[in-house]
Amino acid sequence: MRWVNWHLSKRDRLIAGGAPILLLVVIYLIMAAARHSANPSDKILPLPGGMFTAMANLLTTPDPLSGNLVFWADTLASLQRLGLGLGIATLFALVLGLLIGALPPIRATLSPLVTGIAVIPPIALLPVLFIALGLGETSKVVLIAIGVAPVMIRDIAAHVGSLPREQIIKAETLGANSWQIIARVALPQAMPRLLQAIRLALGPAWVFLISAEAVASDIGLGYRIFLVRRYLSMDVIIPYVAWIALLAILMDVALAALSRKAFPWAHGESR
Repeated sequence: MRWVNWHLSKRDRLIAGGAPILLLVVIYLIMAAARHSANPSDKILPLPGGMFTAMANLLTTPDPLSGNLVFWADTLASLQRLGLGLGIATLFALVLGLLIGALPPIRATLSPLVTGIAVIPPIALLPVLFIALGLGETSKVVLIAIGVAPVMIRDIAAHVGSLPREQIIKAETLGANSWQIIARVALPQAMPRLLQAIRLALGPAWVFLISAEAVASDIGLGYRIFLVRRYLSMDVIIPYVAWIALLAILMDVALAALSRKAFPWAHGESR
């Protein structure tokens, strides 16, 4: 059987997907054990027991200044910033993507601007945002929105622009105007693509969030990682990185499930 025709069952996919992760964990444990056998106070590759102890303190011990549990306070702060940034980017992507993709005059006017913004490295705008908007929450949220919105807009616009011309002609034959075509023809077909665009934007959004928190923040997952790095606290950094990865995976899975549930026709399924 050719590999291109080899379709795995759900159980086999879980095993195949988990094998590389398990292999990396085993390699890490072997290397960590070797380093600690040579130097019991090694901080570079902490053992699971050390990471558990460090995280237990962050999970259960309130911060002496704020009284909050550090780990959960960091998580909540980061998720709020990420949610606001992605929410704003999604709104702009939906509105501008539909207009640019469906209306040629709007496409001619806004498409060059969106393309120009999309090619600017968002991290390069971080000092500008801090100067213009201050070091508060606004600059961090705006960085996430600016970082992911242009790419999402271009994706939605390209998808709407590639809709079969026959659909537009049929809607016009039935008497639909431009706004009705956008609402009744383009919007329903853009929604599954929008969820896909959000899934693809999750990775860059986390990057921009961590970058902003590392530069100017007093709470958040990125802030905590860059705070403890000066003490070589890998027993905190590694669990925090793993937690960020887990949150991103859960968000991706939730968006994929929402897309399949709300738009089964876009996945070749029937209700």
